[in-house]
Amino acid sequence: MQDKTLQTIIDTFFTCNPEELTEIFNELLSALQTDGVHHPGGLMSRNYETAQANPEIHTLTGNLRDARDAIFPFYWGTDEWYSKLHLENVKGPANYASLVGSLACLLKNPNLCIDTYSQRSNELEVKAITSLANLVFYNTETPWGIFNMGGTISNLYGGKIGIEKVCPGAMSKGLQGETLAGLVSEAAHYSNKTLAGWLGIGTDNLHSIATDSNFAMRIDLLADKLDELYRQEVKVAFVIATFGGTDGFGIDDVAAIRKLIDEKATEYQVPAPQLHIDAAVGWILCVLNEYDLKENSFGVDDEVLPIIGKIQQHAKALKYADSITVDFHKMGWGHYPASAFIVNRREDLRYLLRTLDQVPYFSEAEYRHDPALFTLECSRPAIGPYSVMASLNGIGLRGYQVLLANSLEMAAFTKKEIDKLDYCKVLNTDTTGATVLWWVLPKGRNAEEIYSKLERGELSLEEQGQYFHEIKHLFDKRSADLNPKIDARLSFTTSIGYSPHGINIPAWKAVFFNPKTDRPVVEQVIRSIEDL
Repeated sequence: MQDKTLQTIIDTFFTCNPEELTEIFNELLSALQTDGVHHPGGLMSRNYETAQANPEIHTLTGNLRDARDAIFPFYWGTDEWYSKLHLENVKGPANYASLVGSLACLLKNPNLCIDTYSQRSNELEVKAITSLANLVFYNTETPWGIFNMGGTISNLYGGKIGIEKVCPGAMSKGLQGETLAGLVSEAAHYSNKTLAGWLGIGTDNLHSIATDSNFAMRIDLLADKLDELYRQEVKVAFVIATFGGTDGFGIDDVAAIRKLIDEKATEYQVPAPQLHIDAAVGWILCVLNEYDLKENSFGVDDEVLPIIGKIQQHAKALKYADSITVDFHKMGWGHYPASAFIVNRREDLRYLLRTLDQVPYFSEAEYRHDPALFTLECSRPAIGPYSVMASLNGIGLRGYQVLLANSLEMAAFTKKEIDKLDYCKVLNTDTTGATVLWWVLPKGRNAEEIYSKLERGELSLEEQGQYFHEIKHLFDKRSADLNPKIDARLSFTTSIGYSPHGINIPAWKAVFFNPKTDRPVVEQVIRSIEDL
């Protein structure tokens, strides 16, 4: 062994050099600021073939600048989403309080699987989970949960508890030929199919319930499907309700679903399914639970106050849920990954427990504070709790109320401006989130009349094809002609989550997650539509 080489490696890569690290970090920050003069999507083109054809691992030991140089072209070529012209999807810029928390986490690099590997960071996770639980469940006595790598995994946890509830011992014995089912709305995120497949239920046994025009699961059709499945002696493991869909921002009636599934379970003498809520996007609405509408201390627009009233009604029904998914990296404006799975009652985690003999090298593990005894992952990063607690206490509850109210105002203003155009039609007029869906048809078309005919089932297949082609063609035309200096980047969905007569409806989409997006940006969107 060459002691000198070993010592060089230790000195360079395992000994903290604040001056060198600060200098490199300042260089990265300078590049980030320079990025700000570019426009969304306008940095560098991607070339995956070249990347695959040119892998590289240096033979000789280098230094931290070599490490910087290896990643810098890709860092430089990655959009950080700070531009106010980003309206494409449910992604916004990460806030800098979250950056402080995330950097602190990376410096210590805890693993949240067990107290031994994480120490007070594990304590911070408990604190962060409890803070979020008190928001979404509107105070609760025994919340518990964990952070993981994304909303899909959080939903998977909810589905797995449901399987264990209706098919005890499945964790060890498998499904043993049992047919299990899960229920979601047709506006639900596609990740529900992922979890149905990965959990062994099978995607064919995941049933989608049609929504109403507000993108909410129809309770009458949910009742019909439960009757059908129970009569066939199919075990219903879970119902996953949506609280803020990624397209139309539909919100399911959680209280009504709770009442229905309990009544049906009693009627058929079966265990009630897990009621899990996918609130990855919509959880943020809970910060407005106690906003005083009469006082209106922030001076929120009069037309938005009724929306906040509806939000409060929706959000306070979350207390009826068994578990919930929260993505803080969405409208918490935190860093990835900051997704949390939270149970309303701590005892529900017993369905996921391992015994100590199953985790022999965690012999010191204790259920009271060591998630390794029930988590899917053995290695869990701590960025979630660090991001959450830094952000919540930096920005504060009132700060988050201001940010959300601003997003709601921007969405409401956009809907109002689009509705002034006869050839356009807002498709989610009455939903309560920061997403706007709409049609743009050629001038001279009456979009409202065409949409009404579609809902009544009066459009022929030929007419549907014609109108849907026009909507997509005009979107593509705007995308091709947009001025990247002033025109916001929008997105397109081929199915909004509401399908009258089985028709998948396409739409233009804008999502107001970026606090910097202002009315001039929206006014320019309207001008760009008028110029098509």
